[in-house]
Amino acid sequence: MRHRRYRRKRAMLNDLPLTPLIDTALTLLIIFMITSPIMHNAIKVDLPQGKAKEDGQLQEQFVVYIDKQEQLYLNEKNVTKDELFAQLVPEKLQAAQGTVYVKADQGVSYGCVIELVDTLKVAGGVRYVALATKKQA
Repeated sequence: MRHRRYRRKRAMLNDLPLTPLIDTALTLLIIFMITSPIMHNAIKVDLPQGKAKEDGQLQEQFVVYIDKQEQLYLNEKNVTKDELFAQLVPEKLQAAQGTVYVKADQGVSYGCVIELVDTLKVAGGVRYVALATKKQA
């Protein structure tokens, strides 16, 4: 009789319910699907429109963003002008072929953008400053 009870308990332990595990995994998947695009587009910059789309496949190392409040971001990290130029060291710029991409919100004054572009051109190692636009619909 003891032997039969042991077999029943052993058989019950082998049957693990997978439904809660699958529910948890699917819930986490949905959470990641919702939060991933939000985290990727943390800086809201409304680019001006142009005939050529230069915003498409930016794989470069240096992207400077200017938002509506004229805050500067280097690769999505908030920086001051001094911090920006401290991070533009010639060794890193050489790896990026000396190119710095500027994504400025269309609400930012023209003078602010030109001042940044001019200062970037004067910085050592910067050979080319590209202004990103979005393609007209």
